[in-house]
Amino acid sequence: MTSTGTYIKEWQQALNIEISYLKKFGSNRFIVSNGRLLSSDGSFTYYFDIAYSLRIPVGATIRIEWGGLKQSGRVLSSEGKGVIIALEQSFGDLISEAALFHDPWELLEQLIQRLDDIKKNKQKRLRVKKLIDPSMPAKHPAEKSKSNVHELVLRSKYNPVSFVWGPPGTGKTYTLARVAANKYFQEKRVLILSHSNQAVDVLISEISAFINKKDRYREGDVLRYGFNTGELIAGHEAITTTQLLEKQDPHLAKDKEKFLEERRNIKQDLVRSFSKRDTNHLLELETKIARVLEKIRQREIQFVKNAFIVGTTLAKAASDPAIFEKEFDLVILDEASMAYVPQAAFAASLGKRVIICGDFRQLPPIASSRDPLVNVWLKEDIFHRAGVVDWVNDGKLHPHLFLLKEQRRMHPDISAFTNQYIYHSLVGDHESVWKSRKKIVEKAPFPNRASVLVDTSFTGAVCLTDRTSHSRMNLWQALLSFQLIHESYVSGLRSIGYVTPYRAQANLMELILEDVYEKECLTADIIAATVHRFQGSERDVMVFDTVESEPQTRAGMLLTGKDSERLINVAITRTKGKFIHVSNQSFIRKHVYNGKTLKQLVEHQERNQQTVGTREIGAWINNQHPRLQWMHALKLEKVFRDIKTATSSIVISLPETTKLTENWKEKLKNRNNRVKLIVISQKEISELQPDQWLSEGMSFPFIIIDERLVWLGLPIEGVRGVRPPFIAARLDSQKVSEYLFSQFLMKE
Repeated sequence: MTSTGTYIKEWQQALNIEISYLKKFGSNRFIVSNGRLLSSDGSFTYYFDIAYSLRIPVGATIRIEWGGLKQSGRVLSSEGKGVIIALEQSFGDLISEAALFHDPWELLEQLIQRLDDIKKNKQKRLRVKKLIDPSMPAKHPAEKSKSNVHELVLRSKYNPVSFVWGPPGTGKTYTLARVAANKYFQEKRVLILSHSNQAVDVLISEISAFINKKDRYREGDVLRYGFNTGELIAGHEAITTTQLLEKQDPHLAKDKEKFLEERRNIKQDLVRSFSKRDTNHLLELETKIARVLEKIRQREIQFVKNAFIVGTTLAKAASDPAIFEKEFDLVILDEASMAYVPQAAFAASLGKRVIICGDFRQLPPIASSRDPLVNVWLKEDIFHRAGVVDWVNDGKLHPHLFLLKEQRRMHPDISAFTNQYIYHSLVGDHESVWKSRKKIVEKAPFPNRASVLVDTSFTGAVCLTDRTSHSRMNLWQALLSFQLIHESYVSGLRSIGYVTPYRAQANLMELILEDVYEKECLTADIIAATVHRFQGSERDVMVFDTVESEPQTRAGMLLTGKDSERLINVAITRTKGKFIHVSNQSFIRKHVYNGKTLKQLVEHQERNQQTVGTREIGAWINNQHPRLQWMHALKLEKVFRDIKTATSSIVISLPETTKLTENWKEKLKNRNNRVKLIVISQKEISELQPDQWLSEGMSFPFIIIDERLVWLGLPIEGVRGVRPPFIAARLDSQKVSEYLFSQFLMKE
């Protein structure tokens, strides 16, 4: 039998291999622009504009590439649409555009150090051994169990390790929160861990609410430690370090907020106009903020010491002595299917008892290297490596595995697929879920339908590759998905998720929402993201956009690879009442193998008459947004009016199979003589007399007018693969237009 020391050695080797890979290649790439040198005192400090919030922690190591130059640096500040970076060498005063790479390999180095701590401690090694080889007999009195909560309380009392399999909607948070509260009532110390901040927020929020309900809450006993999203936690008693600080040391809290607000204002000034005075003020402020944060740090350490229940992330726990030097009676690791095995071992080492909770049919851990050790220890979860899944595959439950088997989240028309194809009938629906989701199902789009496949076959939708991230995107399906979000919003639904496997497509939808739907997003909970960000959350409506389409010749590995079942499972099971699947059924039937989950989903929805075809598009679009309008593509009055009133430029993409009619040629030739015409086409159309001709050619037709109006699906004459009814979309968005320019015209 493999010794604990051998396991730890392999884990450290795997982590070092992953660190080397990330340092050499990097996987998280961001475009930063308009870089200005702020200071050259000691190091070279730059301020960059960014299109999206980077979510990179202060102090993190990054790499900047500009032209052929590369160098490392660290993040001094990252807020909103600006980031401040310290570099060792100068890139000059101004940088038009650069690539920023960030991979949190420092967190892996800290985990390696914690594994060294385990090596030196016999008690910790024994805890890890019982986790990785749970062959000890189960000692809990199963016959005394009265409920799910009671059974898990008994298991965690009598057994050193308890695995909990919590499929979506089966009451995982409810159960764990009450088990933690039960231990708290016995004055036991409990540590709540997860890989994600959101999962920690959800669990700590539930624990706090339950203890309050029992009227047994004492300030400072339940602590959310580290960064939190704020939304779930804000309505509770003082359970974050920030809230406790405001109550117990308001002057220090006010100093922090004053300096941070001052920094935000200066950054806004820098975006508008760059000045040396603002630059110096900003750098002085960073020093003041650092001093205040150090005082706050000392108070936070005391908060942790006094708390009975502490919730934080695995990364924070491995990097902060206030956590990893402490001993707990019970450690609860939530969302364990997304944690590295060494992280699960580290979690188990911190407590006398450990509950490992998650769903090994959802997303696995993420690692970049393809080394065999990385594949074994960093790309698979503890449920697999401890042999728990082997028992399930043999049709049995491991003695230390507790299954929550009744889901109350999804309408049964949605869960019918996952219950059968993902959980093989081990999970069923609680009878209440029909009634509890009825109000959502009744609303538009598609009233009285809970599961719908919006089929984009033969619409001319195409799947392209983003030039910076090399991720896939499909503008046509993004616009259809936005329309579905809009229809949901107008019908009164306010909890809406847009999920896609591809980062580029998620970014595109974020861009559309930010530009076109800014006001609505203030009054609704609308999130666009990749599947990984959604694990652990739920929405009334989920729009799942698979993106895949021609001219690709095969579906991407995200939807067909080893872990595709898990990804699709997460996308579906976030849904409460309305699951809308936007997908090219024809492409999937042609390019996805039988037995793959995506093809099974398409066939299941078709078999159950849940498909909405292209011909029905006019029937379900009931609410035209002022800035996104759909119309029959043969009605050309509006597009010709836009061409006639253009003031600066017209860009038209003509795929090889497109043949322009004389009417189109006449309108383009008779444009305002000040309007520049750019034609994207592999064949030159000399009679158009373009000001610029780009020969790379695009596989779909579109028009961009005045770098603001985007017409998709026009002109359609002669385009192969498009069947009536022909649909065109007119989007009024400067941001999407700029994005298309950057993609197709390589405009810098």
